[in-house]
Amino acid sequence: MKEFLGFGGYTRTPEGAYSWQHLLFVGSLLAIMTILAVVLGKKNRNASLQQKNKVIIASAILIDAFEIFKIVVLCLRADGGPSLEPIKYTLPLFLCSIQLIALPLAAFTRGRLQEACRDFVAVFGLLGAVLGTVGAAQNYNAYPVLAFHNVVSTITHSISGFASLYIGFARMTSMKKRNIGITFTILLSVCVLAYVANVLIPYNYMFLMQGDGTPYDILYNLVGGSPVLYPLCVVVLFLGY
Repeated sequence: MKEFLGFGGYTRTPEGAYSWQHLLFVGSLLAIMTILAVVLGKKNRNASLQQKNKVIIASAILIDAFEIFKIVVLCLRADGGPSLEPIKYTLPLFLCSIQLIALPLAAFTRGRLQEACRDFVAVFGLLGAVLGTVGAAQNYNAYPVLAFHNVVSTITHSISGFASLYIGFARMTSMKKRNIGITFTILLSVCVLAYVANVLIPYNYMFLMQGDGTPYDILYNLVGGSPVLYPLCVVVLFLGY
């Protein structure tokens, strides 16, 4: 457990991005995610909205519980002893991390906000699940596949993808044009906060500073690493998607 949680650092050599271990592990969880979403979504398709929402509530609780567990472990194993320093690098300011906020809002709010948040989860949840597991080259080059970082990250991203698919199969989406403004407000607010955090910490939230071993590297290279054009293009891609 000490080795799995990374206390004292990992002694194993990372298997590497797109190794068979990486693809087998994330592929297995993505398959479980998809099967559960399809089965539960079809089962609850004709149920009441309250009954359907119980699955969203469970997903919201689980995704935040795993994230809190991750933050606690990172704080406990910080260099030099327990510290709150790791919190600066675990803020919910990645596109995938927004689900930590959007899922609870989709589960526990009402009205247009709930509709917009369900749509947000449906639209971005599956994208985050794929990019944060199959596309997370930087994680699998840095840590062993079956290590705390990668296991918890893959679980939370899979919950995000599960909720996205479940909302679709259970027919819980509204996709009303009037709610696009709420979605854009969520995205732009997080982008602004992420950019400020990137400058102050510094860090690379929302991958607004560089691609960092992810598919965003393609865009970063296309614009020649421009510190102005690159983040603007990333934000435009979010809104366009």
